[in-house]
Amino acid sequence: MINESITTIYLSQAPVSVFVPAHEDGETLPVIYMTDAHDPFGENKTGWNIPESIRAEHQSSGKAAIVVSVSSDGMPREYDGEVFEDYLINTVMPAVESRFPVKTGKENTALCGSSLGGARCFFTALSHPDIFGAAGVFSPCLMQYDFDELTGWIFQTVTEEPPYLYLYTGAGDGTEQEIFQCAEQTYDMLMACYPPHLLNEVVLPEEKHNEAAWGMIFKDFLHTFLSQF
Repeated sequence: MINESITTIYLSQAPVSVFVPAHEDGETLPVIYMTDAHDPFGENKTGWNIPESIRAEHQSSGKAAIVVSVSSDGMPREYDGEVFEDYLINTVMPAVESRFPVKTGKENTALCGSSLGGARCFFTALSHPDIFGAAGVFSPCLMQYDFDELTGWIFQTVTEEPPYLYLYTGAGDGTEQEIFQCAEQTYDMLMACYPPHLLNEVVLPEEKHNEAAWGMIFKDFLHTFLSQF
């Protein structure tokens, strides 16, 4: 048995932290890449608490995943959009796959993020359905984009086999209410062009825009991803 570990590597001067759960020698595991998450592996009760969620899932279902946190700390501002996608797919993923026991293939690869990272996750996953089998889009800041342009992009981009899309918002504070309204409009658009069995919306009206809410919803996304792929 290989004990769980947290390793930080530096690529293009940006830290990438990798949580590998306990696993058998020679075993490979599905992987979830997280965009712009803060304190994802901290054990404090106000953060994501990723290790705790992975352990709980493994105890209940016997399944686990490697989680890779791709931070924007230290990155220049231009590391966004297509530039970030290129960095993630062509720099981070090959480095992770060469150093850690990752099970490859879109069915074993997910992407998730919250707030600005949620929007980044949304665009990246839908743009690369051949790479990502699932996307956890938590409280995405999609309101910063022109609605008509966003609509056109969605209908142009969604393929016949897009990734499983898990869209979450709360509504417990002003920021989350604004995000909720935009996410509802986006979800309505998606219903017109997305395979229904690959689209899931979760709304928890009392939850605020913070890591505690995202850490809680991550548990459900983790279970869903590992159950379906």
